[in-house]
Amino acid sequence: MDTLDQLAAARLVPVVVLDDAADAAPLAAALAAGGLPVAEVTFRTAAAADSIRAMSERGDMLVGAGTVLTPAQVDQAVAAGASYVVSPGLSRAVVERCQEHGVLALPGAVTATEIQAALELGLTTVKFFPAGTSGGPKAIAALAAPFGGLRFVPTGGVSAANLHEYLAVPAVVAVGGSWMVSKDLVRAGDFAGITRLTAEAVALTRR
Repeated sequence: MDTLDQLAAARLVPVVVLDDAADAAPLAAALAAGGLPVAEVTFRTAAAADSIRAMSERGDMLVGAGTVLTPAQVDQAVAAGASYVVSPGLSRAVVERCQEHGVLALPGAVTATEIQAALELGLTTVKFFPAGTSGGPKAIAALAAPFGGLRFVPTGGVSAANLHEYLAVPAVVAVGGSWMVSKDLVRAGDFAGITRLTAEAVALTRR
């Protein structure tokens, strides 16, 4: 099963921002206990690479790097064990570096022009970000019509309340969300709470 198939099987990708890499291992354990051994660790903090390394070393987690803006960050992410790389926008340099490393690239694309640029780079799946302010499920369904076979991973503004609306769109392979891994829960060390919210989220994806 390749990385995209694994994401499709998970249906939901927890988007994680960690200020302290020491929280990575217990967070990974909490996600796995909740039935979702997947994470996108964003490169918004200095702890990102070490956090990815700690999670990927478990051996049972599908770990990706998010908010990757440069080829150098791609190198750092892959060296740390990331299986896929997510960007807020479409950067040819970032996508091509991912392809050199043989890891899945999920660049952000919300317009027909950006999608065509992604297709020209050989991609079959894009991140739809920020989903909530870019038209949501209706926009994805509209864009999917002329781009047959293209798949989307919407992120940004996705919640437990609207998760089902996104997953109901056939072109959506998985969604990214952060409500089950909020910074407040991580800072408080409430990993039991994260496990509970994760299990509830997983249940929602199977309705």
